[in-house]
Amino acid sequence: MDEKGRINLLDLTKNELTELVLSLGEPKYRADQVWGWLLKGCEICEMSNLPAAFREKLSAAARASIPEVADRAESKLDGTVKYLFRLFDGELIESVFMRYEHGNSICISTQAGCRMGCRFCASTIGGKHRDLSPGEMLGQIISVQRDKGERISNIVMMGIGEPLDNYDNSVKFLRLVGSPDGLNVGYRHISLSTCGVVPGIYALAKEDMPITLSISLHASDDAERSELMPVNKRWNIDALMTACRDYFKTTGRRISFEYTLINGKNDTPEKAAALAVLLKKYMGGMPCHVNLIPVNPVAERGFDRSAADRVNAFRDKLTSQGVNATVRRHLGGDIDASCGQLRNRSS
Repeated sequence: MDEKGRINLLDLTKNELTELVLSLGEPKYRADQVWGWLLKGCEICEMSNLPAAFREKLSAAARASIPEVADRAESKLDGTVKYLFRLFDGELIESVFMRYEHGNSICISTQAGCRMGCRFCASTIGGKHRDLSPGEMLGQIISVQRDKGERISNIVMMGIGEPLDNYDNSVKFLRLVGSPDGLNVGYRHISLSTCGVVPGIYALAKEDMPITLSISLHASDDAERSELMPVNKRWNIDALMTACRDYFKTTGRRISFEYTLINGKNDTPEKAAALAVLLKKYMGGMPCHVNLIPVNPVAERGFDRSAADRVNAFRDKLTSQGVNATVRRHLGGDIDASCGQLRNRSS
């Protein structure tokens, strides 16, 4: 709720919206009208087919909180668009629009800031301010679709924040965005990335949503991973990898492991061999994929991107050990498209 006690209409399911409309003394079909306007990214005042008296009552009880575009940067290299959004309370978050052959994708934020403290990431600088509501996650997609005039068919929950640290809101968002009444994005076109919140992985496995789970791994031993990712001190590699194995056994969904390559630190052939051993130990014959990501340099972090020959050698070592691995296509290199960079520059 905002300072006036108003709810965000985008936080509501279709049934919840209908209940609200009925409670305001309006006929049920008004909910369909409001719902249609919300999916177009419209404010209540723009819902022109609603009676003025109803719009006044609705505005007193609720708001249509579409994030405001505070800044926008479009890559001249590949058309990637980085959005800086301002929320109703002034918090800043980011989203990235990316165009692929298989369709348009968006990387969304799930929190304003992040408390996970991963050393290579700009998102966590300054810590976590607050969780985003389901509607604030959904609003990023609606706002970008309105700006671009194009449908988004693929969603990555890999922007600012840790989705499983905001579990209930993240799950409700998934149900909202996958609803046939809503944006109707298929679960198999949605990826959720976690740095390793183990209880959340087990809970997610029971939700019966065939999304893709992506694990930010970045190291194959506890000492190095704890140095890069403080979350490892709470749930170490054994706990994380056991959860991944159990997740696959429950869902049957292939897991993607993200591995950020940092020059001179975790990008040697020996590290690749150790990673292959780790994956075989826990995943065995279960299908999995390693997504190699050359680190995005962040001034406050001091890490450098691995050279292309080192990246390719790392990938080739993994594949020679029977591990499926690819190098992520680098998009938006001229617009600071990695998580948190635009937000930090604007703070």
